[in-house]
Amino acid sequence: MAVKLKLELVSPERKLLDIEVDEVVAPGVEGDFGVLPGHTPFLTALSIGELIYKHDGNTEYVAIDKGFLEVNEDKVIVLAESAELGREIDLEEAIRRKVEMEQAVNASRKEDFEQFIKMESELKKELMRVSIAEKYK
Repeated sequence: MAVKLKLELVSPERKLLDIEVDEVVAPGVEGDFGVLPGHTPFLTALSIGELIYKHDGNTEYVAIDKGFLEVNEDKVIVLAESAELGREIDLEEAIRRKVEMEQAVNASRKEDFEQFIKMESELKKELMRVSIAEKYK
């Protein structure tokens, strides 16, 4: 049994990692899972989340935006739609972008909610029309 895993992390922009690690924890589509040396080979889809890896007594984090992970012969290969090493993320910029996204989502929700209310009202009208028309048959 191997003592380390080789972790390769690749996004369309670049190869982010090619390192020996002790452990990998990844955001699977059915929940987070861990990989240790000697793990059974498998292939799985990843969801948006946090990939964690441990090496030399340190814990490191990577922001993953979906992708795939393969384990084979003590090697973990991650192909991500996008990924960003935690240590490279600008916190102030991330907070600014989060606030902008929250505002956009809230605005969108209002628009969708108003559309929902309008459609619900139209549906009630049509149901009433059907109900009345059936009385005259």
